[in-house]
Amino acid sequence: MAVTVKTFTSVSEAAGALSSDRTARYLGGGTLVMRALNEGDVSISTVVRAQDQALTRIDASGPRITLGAGVTFARVLAERDLGFLHAPARSIGGPAVRNMGTVGGNLFAPNPYGDFTVALLALDATVAVQGGFGSRDVGIEEFLQARDRQSGTLVLSISCTRPASTGAFRYRKIARIKPKGGSVITLAAHLPISGGRIAGARIALGSMAPTQIRARAAERALEGQPLDAAAIAAAASAATEGTSPPDNALGSAWYRREIVGLHLRRLLSGQE
Repeated sequence: MAVTVKTFTSVSEAAGALSSDRTARYLGGGTLVMRALNEGDVSISTVVRAQDQALTRIDASGPRITLGAGVTFARVLAERDLGFLHAPARSIGGPAVRNMGTVGGNLFAPNPYGDFTVALLALDATVAVQGGFGSRDVGIEEFLQARDRQSGTLVLSISCTRPASTGAFRYRKIARIKPKGGSVITLAAHLPISGGRIAGARIALGSMAPTQIRARAAERALEGQPLDAAAIAAAASAATEGTSPPDNALGSAWYRREIVGLHLRRLLSGQE
C-alpha cells in the first residue's frame, strides 16, 4: 500500500491535515512511525511533516522550561540549563535514537518505552496541542489518559517545572540491557522541601500501567513529612497501589509489583 508524505510550513497546516485524515500520522524523529511502517502497519496511509521552527525551540530561562515537540534527546543533553533532564534523556536508546527521537514523540511511546514521559509526569508537565484536543494546554495526566482515544492531535510543545534545588528531582530506569533497553520499571520523583518537610510530592511510574501513572498512595505517604527512613518506608510499601503492570518479555506483572517498592526506596534514599 502506497504512503503519501505531506510536508507543511506551519503547525496549523499540519494539524489540519492530521485532523482531516484518520489514516494520517505525524512524523517527527521517526522512531515510532517509521518502525510501524517498516513492520507493515496498513492503518497509516499518510505521513504528515511540519517545518515550523517553533517545534524545535527550547526556553530554559525561567522556573518552567518549555521544549518544542521536535526537540531531540541529543539537544536536551547538549543544554547545560537542562541538566536535571539529562538522566532521563540519556536513558533513551543509544546515540542514533537520541539523535532522532523527540520529546513530543516520547509522549506516544507504548510500554516498555516512554521513559522521558515518566520524568515529565513527575515534573507536572503541560502539553500544548492543536487538533483533537483543540488548541490549548493540557495537563500531562489528562493527555496520557486520552492519548490513545484521540486522533488528529499535534503536540506543539511541553512545559515542565524546573526543580527548585539539586536533589529535588530524582530519576531511575530499571532495564535488562543498559542503558538503551526497554524499561522493566521507570521511576521519577519530584520532592520539593519547605520547612524541612515535603510539600507537593509527585512520583511517576513507567511500565506499571497501560500508560505512565502517578503513584498517588506513595505521594500521600510522603506529603508533609521529612524525607526520612520512616516516610520512605511508608511510600515504598504503598508503591503498588493503583498499578496494573503488564506481562511482557522484560518482566511479569508479578515481578514488577515485587520490585517497584524496593527501587522506590532506593530512589528516595539516594542509593545506587
